[in-house]
Amino acid sequence: MKKGKRSEALDVKRKNRRKWIKTWIQLFLVIMVIFLIYQAVARTDRYAEPDKSTWHNRSGFVALSYFGVSRTGTPLLIDKSQLKAQLQTLHDQGYVTVSQQDILDFYHKGKALPDKALFLSFEDGRNDSSLYAQPLLERYNDKATFLTYANKMGNGDHKFVQPKELRSMMKSGYWEMGTNGYRLTYINIFDKNGGYIGVKDENKLDSKEDIEHYNHYLMDFIRDENMIPLEDRDTMQARISKDYQLMDTVYTDKLGFVPGVYMIMHANAMYGSMNPLVTDVNDRNIRSLFQMHFNLEGNAFNGPSQDVYNLTRIQPEPYWSTNHLLMKIGKDSGQQMTYVTGDRKQSGQWKQAGGAAEFKDNRIVLTSPPAGEGKLLLDQGEQAPEDFTLSAKVSGNVVGKQSFYLKDRGDGQQYVRVTLNRNVIQVEQKLSGSSVTVLGTQKLDPVKWSSEDLAFDKATVYSAEEAQAGANTNDEDVYPVNIKNTRQIEMKVSGNRLEVIVDGKPVLQTSIDPSLKGGDVGLGSAYSPQNTKDDIYDGIFEDVTVTTENAADGKTSVWYTNKLLGWKKVAAQVEHAMDATIDWAIDTF
Repeated sequence: MKKGKRSEALDVKRKNRRKWIKTWIQLFLVIMVIFLIYQAVARTDRYAEPDKSTWHNRSGFVALSYFGVSRTGTPLLIDKSQLKAQLQTLHDQGYVTVSQQDILDFYHKGKALPDKALFLSFEDGRNDSSLYAQPLLERYNDKATFLTYANKMGNGDHKFVQPKELRSMMKSGYWEMGTNGYRLTYINIFDKNGGYIGVKDENKLDSKEDIEHYNHYLMDFIRDENMIPLEDRDTMQARISKDYQLMDTVYTDKLGFVPGVYMIMHANAMYGSMNPLVTDVNDRNIRSLFQMHFNLEGNAFNGPSQDVYNLTRIQPEPYWSTNHLLMKIGKDSGQQMTYVTGDRKQSGQWKQAGGAAEFKDNRIVLTSPPAGEGKLLLDQGEQAPEDFTLSAKVSGNVVGKQSFYLKDRGDGQQYVRVTLNRNVIQVEQKLSGSSVTVLGTQKLDPVKWSSEDLAFDKATVYSAEEAQAGANTNDEDVYPVNIKNTRQIEMKVSGNRLEVIVDGKPVLQTSIDPSLKGGDVGLGSAYSPQNTKDDIYDGIFEDVTVTTENAADGKTSVWYTNKLLGWKKVAAQVEHAMDATIDWAIDTF
């Protein structure tokens, strides 16, 4: 009897303990949600105007426009911590954000800008962009333009910032308003089989993966399945002009004014591939309604001769590292960049032979120079092992080259290279005085990805033949350029034998030339020509390890590793668990 009572008491204690733990977890989650909401609404700081008397730049400015921001990042939205790293680096390197009026005064009155002038903006009007960008604007005293779609104003869709919040944002001084247009709607849509879909709003598309050809609402005549216009000139002009009239009406009603900045969807079509009649009606409406227009995308720099209605910006991709962004700005502007190194103790163990590298925890991000190769060689000293195993996780984009160098003498004349590019492993060899030869190639198991991850940015003008032909290729291994994947790669060198193991499976075995002796191991990164919009690439290498085996006793010793060990590993696991918990709380409440 006493034993039964003791058991019941223990059961009660366990239940109370579970209730106590559950209560504290719920309290923690509630506090986190309240904190995030407070960050979003309790904006007490105010923007401090810069001293413009110190500005002397009449050469131009850099323009960056982020599509969207999320807590931990997606293939379409930048991670808030990555946005912080990029804005902090730009701030540390002397970039000063400028207002819409500063740009207008630069072009219309010849007024100077800061030496490193930055026009910063966030497109699409998303709530999470406002939530996560606001604290960063406050921290660095940055000013940014927030762009919305007019048909989202007051429609109750809380994925997008509504007029009341927009007015609060402007009062802080950190934000100005802009617009991407009235709606995000696609026209003249054809699927991969050449089937005609017609006109669809962005949120009504069943699967972006099945779409092969399309255009934006203001970019063309609406056409039938044979690409014959369904509108005459007057009807087309009336339809397009109506969107601008609706923008005027909605913004005047909801905000009291029409935003000064317009970024048409999609970029690079006006004054180029767009039908001249369609260009003309857009151009007239834009010049009558807005003060400036960022029509172009792909180049960061605007010089003094740029048309204020044909300005250009870059939209940093979520997969861009900080050095990737700096590399791109430097390429476009000619401005000198200081690249981010990260952990200096780790970086001191490597020799930079091309591009830029950032070392953080167990990760090395190796950024290539434009149209070139990023390269690192491990400084192994005079006693580099002849036989060894090199292993690492590679987790950059599928479309791009991530390489390992073996027995590299550092002069580019002699090495073995193992490259992962577009889900294919290839082993190459180069001997002094000869060209690169391929020793083996193996296609890997297909990479799984979701159509929701697709960067939907192929809007263009196309012929009836192109539309009805459907997809340009039936190759299932042609991957979108923004899809990431992680592979565990292991390379075993024994004498003149090389074995390559991927995700635990042997995929290639080959002989290497016996004359290849000594040399270093290294890492490489380079872009793939499939990515026609970006010739800079980030190779991502995690848990890089070089081990050797003692011939006498067979024991393995670690020659080099950047793996997290001990408390560092525990801390990283705890941080990951916290991130997962907070993400769950945000999605749930």
